[in-house]
Amino acid sequence: MDDIFTIIKAVLILASAVLVLLAAFGILRYKDDLERVLYARIHILGVADMACILALLVLGEPILAVAYFILAPFASHAIANGFYYGEDKQ
Repeated sequence: MDDIFTIIKAVLILASAVLVLLAAFGILRYKDDLERVLYARIHILGVADMACILALLVLGEPILAVAYFILAPFASHAIANGFYYGEDKQ
């Protein structure tokens, strides 16, 4: 029975790693000359956030995963909000 859980954990960790690699590829794919590229990059980083939460759950850190799940959207919103209201001051 422990072998099944080990296999499931390994598959979930590999899925998390693939999601992080896809998010990294997505970040590198967008060039800085696109208008409002920051919003697209924040959206892509949401994929990496979910992958990290999944990995934390698999590794047995549920409290840290819940804290990350709650705080990451607030940080993303603050960054996007600061970018939006600070655009005209350049």
